[in-house]
Amino acid sequence: MYSARNKTYRGRFAPSPTGPLHFGSLIAALGSFLDARSRGGEWLVRIEDLDPPREVSGAADDILRTLEAFGLYWDNQVMYQSQRHDAYQQALEQLEHGQLVYPCGCSRKDIQENLARSGSGNVYPGTCRNGLPQGCEARSLRLRVPDLDVRFADRLQGDIEEWLPEKSGDFIIRRADGLFAYQLAVVVDDAEQGITDVVRGADLLDSTCRQIFLLQSLGYAPPHYLHLPVVVNESGEKLSKQTNAPAASPQQAVSSLAAALRFLGQSVPEGLEDSQLADFWDWAVQNWEPERIPNTRMIEGH
Repeated sequence: MYSARNKTYRGRFAPSPTGPLHFGSLIAALGSFLDARSRGGEWLVRIEDLDPPREVSGAADDILRTLEAFGLYWDNQVMYQSQRHDAYQQALEQLEHGQLVYPCGCSRKDIQENLARSGSGNVYPGTCRNGLPQGCEARSLRLRVPDLDVRFADRLQGDIEEWLPEKSGDFIIRRADGLFAYQLAVVVDDAEQGITDVVRGADLLDSTCRQIFLLQSLGYAPPHYLHLPVVVNESGEKLSKQTNAPAASPQQAVSSLAAALRFLGQSVPEGLEDSQLADFWDWAVQNWEPERIPNTRMIEGH
């Protein structure tokens, strides 16, 4: 069905188990899958179950069953972030050894009040950067961001540039509840899995410069990035469990996949949605054209 694997390309799909797979997450799965398979590459699946309070019981297994029902078969074993704490701790210690980490005693309320008083935007103002204020106990751990301009070329969104102190500030890598932050976990996992190309939704575009800085701080080379437009409703809200996005139906797998292809600007022949699943994938892999994807961060639909 697919060409021989190209070991120089390795992509991934990394859903959070906060609910069933819906049309918005299907877009990310489809785009990353086709980009990998059309280039003979590997496609991995990672379950980002790093935040137990947000998880829905059984959602991870449901997502995997849905991927299989849609013909989105992955290579190698599924990685679960909940089993990766030792790796994240090791990365944290490496950053601490490089004096890039400091304890922070600020709550969200403290930060909001401080920003309101100073009128200095919405990034962390560095209250604990030079030591905890008197009487303040450490809550989280932050990464010390230098005066650094991070740039990268997104395959779809073009040249992206971010002055880290202004756009992100010193950001959290271990939360007040003791859980490792997404920003740290995702770069450690991408590096360990040898991910060469990250194809994901443009809602994560604003996190990318932080992740590149983290990767470089840990001694890793950043992957190539392609940020797909995300699906939004009439109110401009991203499709999600919170916006009552319906679950993707395996009974409508081919028609849903064809709709996702059209959303991504692909030239879908009439009648493709009436084909068998294997025939759909044969056509889609052979005809994937990433240059046709709309160069925008969001599109209203579905």
